Amino acid sequence: MHGRLKVKTSEEQAEAKRLEREQKLKLYQSATQTVFQKRQAGELDESVLELTSQILGANPDFATLWNCRREVLQQLEAQKSPEELAALVKAELGFLESCLRVNPKSYGTWHHRCWLLGRLPEPNWARELELCARFLEVDERNFHCWDYRRFVAAQAAVPPAEELAFTDSLITRNFSNYSSWHYRSCLLPQLHPQPDFGPQGRLPEDVLLKELELVQNAFFTDPNDQSAWFYHRWLLGRADPQDALRCLHVSRDEACLTVSFSRPLLVGSGTLLLMVDESPLAVEWRTPDGRNRPSHVWLCDLPAASLNDQLPQHTFRVIWTAGDAQKECVLLKGRQETWCRDSATDQQLFRCELSVEKSTVLQSELESCKELQELEPENKWCLLTIILLMRALDPLLYEKETLQYFQTLKAVDPMRAAYLDDLRSKFLLENSVLKMEYAELLLVTHLDLSHNRLRALPPALAALRCLEVLQANDNAIESLDGVTNLPRLQELSLCNNRLQQPPALQPLASCPRLVLLNLQGNPLGQAVGISEHLAQLLPSVSSILT
Repeated sequence: MHGRLKVKTSEEQAEAKRLEREQKLKLYQSATQTVFQKRQAGELDESVLELTSQILGANPDFATLWNCRREVLQQLEAQKSPEELAALVKAELGFLESCLRVNPKSYGTWHHRCWLLGRLPEPNWARELELCARFLEVDERNFHCWDYRRFVAAQAAVPPAEELAFTDSLITRNFSNYSSWHYRSCLLPQLHPQPDFGPQGRLPEDVLLKELELVQNAFFTDPNDQSAWFYHRWLLGRADPQDALRCLHVSRDEACLTVSFSRPLLVGSGTLLLMVDESPLAVEWRTPDGRNRPSHVWLCDLPAASLNDQLPQHTFRVIWTAGDAQKECVLLKGRQETWCRDSATDQQLFRCELSVEKSTVLQSELESCKELQELEPENKWCLLTIILLMRALDPLLYEKETLQYFQTLKAVDPMRAAYLDDLRSKFLLENSVLKMEYAELLLVTHLDLSHNRLRALPPALAALRCLEVLQANDNAIESLDGVTNLPRLQELSLCNNRLQQPPALQPLASCPRLVLLNLQGNPLGQAVGISEHLAQLLPSVSSILT
């Protein structure tokens, strides 16, 4: 038995580890208490650096201790010679690297390194870029390191082309690198600015085609990785439509002027100017729902003098100062309303999500995705991309095929069935608007939202100032909060929904012209005395079917 080491039993090992942990905890607590005492006493010297090093070396996420180190370093800057300070900074940088090896995703450590480098007169940015590259080799999705790299690249004025080449190297090594794809989306608009389309405008066609080829290689290599699919969607959804004043509508009956825009905005003082017969008119602008938050539609009340039917005509001009645009329409004698709109952009109402230089590029992408879908019939990313591509190319032409792909996608990805139902309903609603004579929402008079699995009617309905007939049958509607202040609504059909109690119909009282309400197939129709109750709730509605 002599000369042989005694092997500890599991109980002895566990007890030894317990004692070791207790000892480390005592040292940790003692060092922390000492640091706090010194900080409170104002004794911010190099001993605090030593004590905090012991703690942060084991736990780099102790944010308060990083604050202590910064306070100490700020004091020592005024006390040390340049040579001593340089040695201190070198030691601090080395210590930070050791902390990052303990936890490469430590917020406090990366922040402290930014702070330290930002105070140096001549930082070695090349070394910092090399440090980032080393850590990204270990974990290419370390977003803390990516944030630090962007900081370093900005401070060192690294050309975007060099950073793009760096992302090339990482993506080539591993297509499943979401951070690299995202960084490309930040760099490419800098390399290829398109002033007409803003800082996040579309890419030149030659660059776009090159990127599409790269990303196609990625998702054909690994179709189930989401990184490349997200980047592909970014490429095809580049340019939002330019800001525009889309439509102007004047109603003599309602003594109201309504304006619609290409995007939701907040109308403030001086944003919109109204000229009536070439004279400025001071008005108060409001949203249809009265909440005065960013909205596509804004309206104002018109004084009787601006609608005098004794004159041959009135000219209304709205000037959008922020968007440098204006529209004008003429209300003739004897006419109750007038409007003007951009008919050329009717088909672009709902196509901001995916847009690209030419439809031939989209068509090529669609064909490629369909080829991949034949090879990978249950790939959800491919199926969703096909739907969005068809949506961008021609929503009405591909409507039937799109619905078929939705069914396939729901079977493949049942966990997101509710999201897909919502997206499907959204597309069907948009298609119904596009099929109308006037696709401009402000001018819609008839709308059918039936069979869309809606639980509530959307608040956006308040913008439909000309809506006369609304059908929302066979949904799951429980609330009518979206149907408020519709000045022309006459008929509303809500058959086979889930309206439970009469108070749910209270918003309809704000629709002054409503005369026909169909509630057949709703639970509230079974209540005793429901007809009398509804007659009291909605006295102006002459026909209520339950």
